[in-house]
Amino acid sequence: MNNLQQAYELAKQQFADIGVDIEQALALLDKLPISMHCWQGDDVAGCEVGAGDLTGGIQATGNYPGKARNAQELRMDLDKAMSLIPGKKRLNLHASYLEADHKVERNEVKPEHFANWVAWAKENKLGLDFNPTYFSHPLSAEATLSHQNKEIRDFWIEHGKACRKISEYFGRELGTASVMNIWIPDGSKDLVVDKFSPRQRLVESLDEIIREKIDPKYHLDAVESKLFGIGVEAYTVGSNEFYAAYATSRGTALCLDAGHFHPTESIADKISAVMPFIQHLLLHVSRPVRWDSDHVVLLDDETQAIANEIIRNQLFERVHIGLDFFDASINRIAAWVIGTRNMQKALLKALLEPINTLRDCESARDFTTRLALLEEQKSLPWQAVWDMYCERHNVPVGSRWLDDVRAYEKSVLSQR
Repeated sequence: MNNLQQAYELAKQQFADIGVDIEQALALLDKLPISMHCWQGDDVAGCEVGAGDLTGGIQATGNYPGKARNAQELRMDLDKAMSLIPGKKRLNLHASYLEADHKVERNEVKPEHFANWVAWAKENKLGLDFNPTYFSHPLSAEATLSHQNKEIRDFWIEHGKACRKISEYFGRELGTASVMNIWIPDGSKDLVVDKFSPRQRLVESLDEIIREKIDPKYHLDAVESKLFGIGVEAYTVGSNEFYAAYATSRGTALCLDAGHFHPTESIADKISAVMPFIQHLLLHVSRPVRWDSDHVVLLDDETQAIANEIIRNQLFERVHIGLDFFDASINRIAAWVIGTRNMQKALLKALLEPINTLRDCESARDFTTRLALLEEQKSLPWQAVWDMYCERHNVPVGSRWLDDVRAYEKSVLSQR
C-alpha cells in the first residue's frame, strides 16, 4: 500500500467515525459539474473579425505572455487545463467567441458560427453554456437593452434572440441544457434623475428576448445583476433588486456573481433567500479585491460558504456553478486550474460534513455541539480524500500539475 492509499484509508476511518461515507461523497462530487469560462484564456478578447478594445467596464489587467490568439489556440489551452482538473466540467462561452472568416454583426450570430465549439465539446464529453456579448461594441457605448434609442435597443434585442437559438442548439446537440446568462453594462457614471424609465425599457426588452418559449431540456435563461462597474459607478440599471424581481416574476434563472455586491456582502447567504422563489440559480464564482476585479478563486471562507449552501440544502439539480475571473498577470492555464480545483475542493469539504448529525443538533437546539463539530471538521484529513480523487481521475496530485503547465508554457505558449 503506497503512502497516498494509506493516508486515504486512515481518512476513510476518521470520517466514518463521524458518520460520513467518503466514497458516497466522491460519487456525488462526480455529478457536480463546474462551468469553466473561456474568457480567462485570452483576456476576454474574443474571436470576432475586426474586434475592437474592451469596453463596458471589462478589464483584464496584466500582460503575461502566451495568451490564446484565436479559437483553435484557446481550445488547445482548455484541453491542457482540463487535463489537470478532476471531475465533471462544462465550458461557458460568450457570443464574441464565434468563428467566421468575415465580420458577423452581433444580431446576426448563428449556431453555425459555433459548430467547431460543439464538435470540440462532443469530443470531450462536455456541456456548453452561453452568454450574449453586450459590451465591446460601438452600439454599447451608451447603453444596450435600456437605451432610449429604439433602433439600438432593437439591435440588442435581436442579439439576445439570436443567442437563445445558439444556446438551444448547444442543448440539443450535447444532450444537456445550456444556461444562457444575460448581463448588460448599462448605467451612469454620475447622478441620474430618471432611474425608472431605463428600467422600464429593460423589462420590455428582456420580455421580448424571452418571448419565444424554448424547451428547458435544452436551454435556460438567466439574468445577472451588478452593483456598479467602471463608468457606471452611480447607477446600474440591472441592479440586484431589479433582476431578483424579474427572475421571480418571469420564471427565469437568477445569476449571482460573487464580485457584484458590496465588499462585505456574501452571495452565500443569498442562495437560501432566493431559492424559495426561483427554480434555477446560476452562480458566478469569482474573487473581488475591493471591487469586481475578478481575481482567481481561492479556497477561502467565501468560496467554502457558497459550497456549503449548495451541499447542505441539496440544491444539486437547481444550482449551476460557473466561474468568472480573468487574470492576465499570471499563466492563464494555471489560473483556470487553481480556480476550478479550489471550487471542487470547497464542494468536497462540504460533502464531508456530518450533515445529518449537524441537522439533528440544530433541530434539538444543541448549538454547543453544532459549533464544536463544525470546528473539529476543519482539521479532519479532507486533503487525503482530495488526493485520492485526483489519483482516480488520473490528474496530478498536489502541486505536481505545475510541472505540466511549465512544460506547456515552454513548448507552446512561449512560441506565440
